[in-house]
Amino acid sequence: MKTIGLIGGMSWESTAEYYRIINQAVKEKRGGHHSARLVLYSVDFEEIEDLQHRDGWEELTQLMIDAARRVQGAGADFLLICTNTMHVMAGEVEESLDIPLLHIADATAQEIKGQGLTRVGLLGTRFTMEQDFYRGRLEGAYGIEVLVPGEDDRRAIHAIIYDELCHGIAKAASRELFMRVMDDLVALGARGIVLGCTEIPLLIGQNDVGVPVFDTTRIHALAAVERAVKG
Repeated sequence: MKTIGLIGGMSWESTAEYYRIINQAVKEKRGGHHSARLVLYSVDFEEIEDLQHRDGWEELTQLMIDAARRVQGAGADFLLICTNTMHVMAGEVEESLDIPLLHIADATAQEIKGQGLTRVGLLGTRFTMEQDFYRGRLEGAYGIEVLVPGEDDRRAIHAIIYDELCHGIAKAASRELFMRVMDDLVALGARGIVLGCTEIPLLIGQNDVGVPVFDTTRIHALAAVERAVKG
């Protein structure tokens, strides 16, 4: 079994889900007392969040490269960045390594295509919903049209992620807002909803909307297991 490398802590709430999902899946596949071989480097999210909101992306890139090299040096066979937003520098991180990076958007796109869908709604941080690094990859590499909420809803979703979900807080009012936004995206033609922030599944899931939901945390973690057990 290959050793999975994780850069986590963004936030630790969702990284804990990666650890749980990966180990449960390995046990299901291998049985007995099997668990995953993995290396986890967890960052201090206070530093990351501050730089994100000050547009310190060059410094963030260097922090991610340093973390990735530490994971590689600890023996990982491939790498996951356990957050959608920080895939903004995925290319630079991968270029700095001798091991492959399992991109969260690629794993998600394969699930979307596997269900025969070509138009989805995307929920995530403002960076993920508005910048091209994620939407552009889904659209350019996979031909998946991506719809995002309007500006006011993007702002509200972003605030809920950072001010509530990253602290492990799940409010009923926030869940209702997400459900209404998902319904709006479906009304605009979305045939599926991508939960494009690894904290969002802590609040909502498949039962909250009538179209397929793509939980990027779970998709990414299970893709890692598939790669690991083939080793």
